[in-house]
Amino acid sequence: MLFNSFAFVIFVIVTMALYYMPFTRRFQVWLLILSSFFFYAYNNPTLLLLLLASTLVTALLSHAVFYDYKSKQYLWMVCGVAVSLGILAFFKYSPLIAKTLLPRQNAAARFIMLIPLPIGISFFTFEGVSLIVDAFRARREGAHPLVLPPGHATHIRNTAFFVSFFPHLIAGPIIKAHQFFPQIETKRFRDIDWERAFKCLVMGYFLKMVVADNLKDQTFWIDNQVFQIKFSSLTLIFLVYGYSMQIFADFAGYSLIAIGVAELFGYELMTNFNFPYIARSFGEFWQRWHISLSTWLKEYLYVPLGGNRKGNARTYAHLLVVMFLGGLWHGAAWSYAVWGTWHGMLLLIERGLKKRFTFKEGLATNALSMAVVFFFVTVGWLFFKLPEFGNVIFYFRKITTNLHLAHDWPKIIVVCTYSAPVILYHAYYLLKKKEGISRVLGRFDYILYAIALFLILTNSGSSNEFIYFQF
Repeated sequence: MLFNSFAFVIFVIVTMALYYMPFTRRFQVWLLILSSFFFYAYNNPTLLLLLLASTLVTALLSHAVFYDYKSKQYLWMVCGVAVSLGILAFFKYSPLIAKTLLPRQNAAARFIMLIPLPIGISFFTFEGVSLIVDAFRARREGAHPLVLPPGHATHIRNTAFFVSFFPHLIAGPIIKAHQFFPQIETKRFRDIDWERAFKCLVMGYFLKMVVADNLKDQTFWIDNQVFQIKFSSLTLIFLVYGYSMQIFADFAGYSLIAIGVAELFGYELMTNFNFPYIARSFGEFWQRWHISLSTWLKEYLYVPLGGNRKGNARTYAHLLVVMFLGGLWHGAAWSYAVWGTWHGMLLLIERGLKKRFTFKEGLATNALSMAVVFFFVTVGWLFFKLPEFGNVIFYFRKITTNLHLAHDWPKIIVVCTYSAPVILYHAYYLLKKKEGISRVLGRFDYILYAIALFLILTNSGSSNEFIYFQF
């Protein structure tokens, strides 16, 4: 069920109406669990079995980690993480392994290639791992915020809710157990933060339906090698630029919608995008882009590996490993691993330069830094758009060889038109950081949201699923 569908709007309205009824107050969590299962099974009911199995394994093993007084917590934790990642590897990476190691004519390879990719599996697997590891840390660290109920039934219920809560189920934000479990309690209609919910929903739908869905009608040409041969270098460059704006608008839009819908039910999800295209360094970019994933990787992978506590060589190795795996998490294609490694190398180079040189801050320096970061990040998005690595090389080759062809100005103008809101979105944020300007601009907030709402109703692109659904 797509967030940008009429069916989803009706689904949310009906669920809210039941959720806040006085006679259902005691059963709010169960109501959201059942609603979330219906949401997940809407298009493919058979995949619900995997979600149920994954949830049950996560619940039982995390409970064993937390309440096993025979000092086997570490064993249960390792088993839980291994089982969760094993399920993810089987469904997501078996086709890649078969394609890499087995001949295409092999019967086993053909069978493995037919294994379906359950929607949202990368997200709910990482959340399951978070619960198991947090349960282990809670037993070892007395000040840890996670406390699990002693009864199996209550814990299974809470785990099912944590994993399946429908606003974040398909494409995040990835939530951590120690952030979500303390929020599980009875909610009241009067406690809804309507302003936050309204702003998140309007901006989320605007970014998705007006910006991303209109840009996709241009950037889909990136996939077509026949037209790559015909397009000029400038046209090809602007298509990649447009895709950079599209993927931000698409994923940031989804995250804002998820945050807004969760707020309607009294739950707070973490901010997932914090204006990433104003980043002045690659490290800052990853503090602003897909924050729930980058913080997850830091908390559950980078720090346990040793982080930056074991010398420069180990720090660089940890960064490369984490970014390589973070790239591979996005999809079962080597181009995603290359994308992750690309960002890992950028972080290493940046870290090395900062150790050797001191950069003075200033308006010109900051603008140049933003432009450099945006350029290299945008180049990297080609690995997302073209999962076959050979197609990426072909696209770069056409950029260098199609200099003589006529530019497709209509496409370039459309890309620039629908990319402009993303630029203005970031510029408006920068202006609002200045105290004097912030007070003036604050008076016009709702005019801007009214314009966004009007454009949603009048200028939305053709409906399309979110890019991160494939991950």
